Amino acid sequence: MTVLPFVADLPLVDHHCHGLVTAELDRVGFEEMLTEADTVSPLGTTVFESLIGLAVRRWCAPVLGLPTRAPADDYLARRAELGADEVNRRFLRATGITDFLIDGGFQPDRLTTTKQLAGLANARAHDIVRLEVVAEDVIRGGTTASGFADALTAELARRAAGAAGVKSIAAYRVGLALSGARPSAAEVAEAVGRWLAKVDTGEEVRLVDEVLHRFLIWTAIDLRLPVQLHVGYGDSDVDLHRCDPLLLTDLLRATRVSGVPILLLHNYPFHRNAAYLAQVFEHVFVDVGLATHNTGYRSSAVIAETLELVPFGKFLFSTDAFGLAELYHLGTLFFRRGLSEFLEAGLEADEWSEEDALRTASLACFENARRVYRLAE
Repeated sequence: MTVLPFVADLPLVDHHCHGLVTAELDRVGFEEMLTEADTVSPLGTTVFESLIGLAVRRWCAPVLGLPTRAPADDYLARRAELGADEVNRRFLRATGITDFLIDGGFQPDRLTTTKQLAGLANARAHDIVRLEVVAEDVIRGGTTASGFADALTAELARRAAGAAGVKSIAAYRVGLALSGARPSAAEVAEAVGRWLAKVDTGEEVRLVDEVLHRFLIWTAIDLRLPVQLHVGYGDSDVDLHRCDPLLLTDLLRATRVSGVPILLLHNYPFHRNAAYLAQVFEHVFVDVGLATHNTGYRSSAVIAETLELVPFGKFLFSTDAFGLAELYHLGTLFFRRGLSEFLEAGLEADEWSEEDALRTASLACFENARRVYRLAE
């Protein structure tokens, strides 16, 4: 693996990630966290027989003091011997990440908190508030349909007071074909009324309404908070055909005058579409987190395809690591490698200077995120 020296030395800001499991994992539990599938298929073989599984054996084993490509069982035995805290600490501190922007809205009882992860990494960590969690908590709190908008706005402002930004998972619930129109008060109240009626019949408190997802995004924009949107690849709860970022075009047109950053997360396999949107809409930014570690050594191609079109000041680093510290390590390693291969190819072709390459790398690794989220150095 070739990494340019200046890329290897640059700090990283992981602008989208999650906490880590602290419980000890057996083989099934570990493999389940290596894949976006709900469970390891009894009809398949093993997740270790995939690009990400091979990457764990190739690149993670040495961090735990094992030979490169140690067998999977040896790897898991060594992991159990060291214990979750030591494993998490080793991988996090090997990344060079200075700031973690953590979405703690999914399975919070199972994962480290923002403060705990910061301690393990010996780095800074910042909260990203998941919009749908706030809305669902407001519903559980006993709001009325007419009182929901004010209650939500106040609660979001309270939770986001010290946060770096917010995130929407509308892609998981209704897809990305969101209207650009700001919902009226009457439309919001009507949508909440429908939601409350379902809850009254015993349905779980789960937001699935295009009007309300859109209302949450507009509310965050009013608070001047950077808005992250899940795009593309995810678990089996996603209807991938509804997650192409081009479906957001109306919303992006409507929100561009606000000047509030919209950050398109993941984007694979629509990363070229996302790059186009970042080029034509001044407030749109992209990453290829999650795909970076899942595509293993092929992640260099994904990074290069994204950088074909995206302005370099619009491309951010993220791992979208969830649960396993190995995903932080692999996401970082493959990002540095892919960025290096892209820049080195341009240097060899005399398309840019070393100064240009260093500037591009610095933007992607940390400067863009610090600017967008207003993070101190």
